[in-house]
Amino acid sequence: LYQCGLSFYIFNRRRTGGFHLLLSPPIMASFSNGLLAVAILSLLASAAHAQLSPAFYAVTCPDLESVVRSVMAQVVGQDPRMGASVIRLFFHDCFVNGCDASVLLDDTPTMRGEKNAMGNMNSLRGYEIIDAIKSRVEASCRATVSCADIVALAARDSVSLLGGPSWTVLLGRRDARTASVDAANANLPPASDNISSLVTKFAAKGLDLRDLTALSGAHTVGAARCSSFRPHRLAQGLYHALTSLHSPHAFPQSADVSWADRNGRFDWAADATSARQSGADSNQNCPSAGGDDNLAPLDLQTPNRFDNEYYQKLVAKKGLLHSDQELFNNGTQDSLVRLYSVNAKAFARDFASAMVKMGAISPLTGTNGEIRLNCRNVN
Repeated sequence: LYQCGLSFYIFNRRRTGGFHLLLSPPIMASFSNGLLAVAILSLLASAAHAQLSPAFYAVTCPDLESVVRSVMAQVVGQDPRMGASVIRLFFHDCFVNGCDASVLLDDTPTMRGEKNAMGNMNSLRGYEIIDAIKSRVEASCRATVSCADIVALAARDSVSLLGGPSWTVLLGRRDARTASVDAANANLPPASDNISSLVTKFAAKGLDLRDLTALSGAHTVGAARCSSFRPHRLAQGLYHALTSLHSPHAFPQSADVSWADRNGRFDWAADATSARQSGADSNQNCPSAGGDDNLAPLDLQTPNRFDNEYYQKLVAKKGLLHSDQELFNNGTQDSLVRLYSVNAKAFARDFASAMVKMGAISPLTGTNGEIRLNCRNVN
């Protein structure tokens, strides 16, 4: 569901069996604001309730959520970064043809799936965790629970177990019978995206600026590969090299300065030692050549805790990824980044809301798709 300009789109008939409503500007002008709001909200409520429900498995698999939580608690306890990987798995699933577990499908002789897309290959993790949960669920509720719903629940529990918010997960998704590497390459935002591209890609999924800014906060946990942030760091260093000769507060030539942004602004009053220490880990793990698969934490201070430290780093111009720092770059979302940096509750609230919204992107329901017995293969 999304709003684009003055047109409202509600669900997608091809994937959900729902309906598609378009209100053009002339038609909208004929309604009072109040009447239009009531009409839209009524349609949204009816459509949403017809598609997904938190009680979808209440009778057919009543222990589902406790099983998922149990497995994820064990996983996150052993490797907190895997929790971040499962959150990312959910995002990468939903952003390519909707939340349908297509990202879990292995390639076949006739299908190149999403696992080998540029944003997933040798990067996306957590498949074996979903397999483990699915195996446990199948033991008690055979051919009942979709892989897509398991991913949604596992992502929620990952956030919660890492210290973040929890929310009610709407259930009832079914699994896709196909996947597309081309669709993944076209829809997944790379770390090099600018704010305009990010806004466009999120809007295409029905997600607004608040959703974009809040969902990006998932980068408060986990790590990034050197290849995803090296260009950003080199660009920052180049800016300093070009400007240090003209600044009375320039760092010593030997300093590792990393926090100039692409618009040519630098907080020259910032403490040089602090800047060097903040960048030390990522610079050591990411040389100017080689080491593409080396990792650095997205949030150096609390890499295994789901908090608002990520936004504090953006305000300080210390975002590891270019796409992250774009959220705080003299744009309309700067105020949200500032809010989240000082108000953890506001971030938690908006993140949970955005995750529910993202989880409702084009689900397969009814007789569409299937309930896979093995999440890696169609039945």
